[in-house]
Amino acid sequence: MNDPLRRALPPVALVLLAAGGTFALTMGARQSMGLFLGNLNTSTGLGLASISLAFAFGQLWWGLTQPFAGMVADRVGAGRVLVAGVLLVALGTALIPFMTTTAGLILAIGVLAAGGAGMAGPSVLMAATTRLVPAEKRGMASGIVNAGGSFGQFVFAPIAQGITAVAGWATALQSLALITLLALPAAWVLRGHSSHAAAAGAAPVKKLSAREAISQALADRSYRLLCAGFFVCGFHVAFIATHLPGVVASCGLPAAIGAWSLAVIGLFNIVGSVAMGWAVGRWRMKSLLSLVYAARAVAVLVFVLSPKTEGVMLVFAAVMGLTFLSTVPPTAGLVAKFFGPANMATLFGIVMVSHQIGGFLGAWLGGQAFEATGSYDWMWYADILLAVAAALLHLPIREKELPPRAVAAA
Repeated sequence: MNDPLRRALPPVALVLLAAGGTFALTMGARQSMGLFLGNLNTSTGLGLASISLAFAFGQLWWGLTQPFAGMVADRVGAGRVLVAGVLLVALGTALIPFMTTTAGLILAIGVLAAGGAGMAGPSVLMAATTRLVPAEKRGMASGIVNAGGSFGQFVFAPIAQGITAVAGWATALQSLALITLLALPAAWVLRGHSSHAAAAGAAPVKKLSAREAISQALADRSYRLLCAGFFVCGFHVAFIATHLPGVVASCGLPAAIGAWSLAVIGLFNIVGSVAMGWAVGRWRMKSLLSLVYAARAVAVLVFVLSPKTEGVMLVFAAVMGLTFLSTVPPTAGLVAKFFGPANMATLFGIVMVSHQIGGFLGAWLGGQAFEATGSYDWMWYADILLAVAAALLHLPIREKELPPRAVAAA
């Protein structure tokens, strides 16, 4: 990176605070909404199935918005996209107590709040971080930003529960909406778009349009394998996050163990994300991803074969936390390594769509499996097989920088 450009960039610590803080605020608000499911059911009388549909739609919509948000960020700048996203999260969260129909909840939770969180989500934040920090620090930077989302999940839940106990659930939701607005100043720090990106010593390369970049990426086998692996990650993460309390209940353990298990996952996810960010700069990223998925397969297999005690459940949660979202830094790093930072937000956004399609299926099929069989055993078996498949899928990935392809003449 040349000296004038380096002097024009904000300090790395400020970039990480802005990106990680934004992810903490938007993800914390979004992930805390599940705490209000019972209150919404009591208030609206719609039934858990109808209310859950809004949450399920939000899972899918969060992923679908990210490539489009990435295209806009690559073109007009991350700052404007982040402002719009934060405002939508706040608006959707504040409107939830006023919605009395399924359609209204889908609008508030699934469209506004989840869509805004997608616009201010990892595709735009990781791309902005990649653009604003030196290449040798990008691995650790992406790990720290990813840990910000985990920190938000860990902190927002007790805040929401405390406000609910004092002032009621509606006030708690509107308070979360106001807290989310604290992310707005970060948009100024992260402003700028992909044309500002430059690599040290790199020759000028023609900026591809979003359509050209997507066509180039989808034509590459390594990128397709990366998307397939991230699909498995989404399946695994959504199943655990949605159904772990149900797993605890089906094992005859106290409900408090389910809450503690989720908290342990969030806590250890911070450790896993930062550790993976450190490892990305030292080992091949595809090998790290294979190791993470293999570790998940072994951990789930050991859990299935073990007696379901409180200690086993908490240890399992800790191991899952270490691998929960530690796939994000090396996945984002491979996208940047393949295609550079110019279209990073767009191309990582497409990878996130694959993740959320897997997430939708993990959450939905978990409920279907339990209703059909009375247990989650078949989901655990599927999880093991998918994790092994993902570990193998990453091995053929070519981890060298791919040369830019010339645009074909008309």
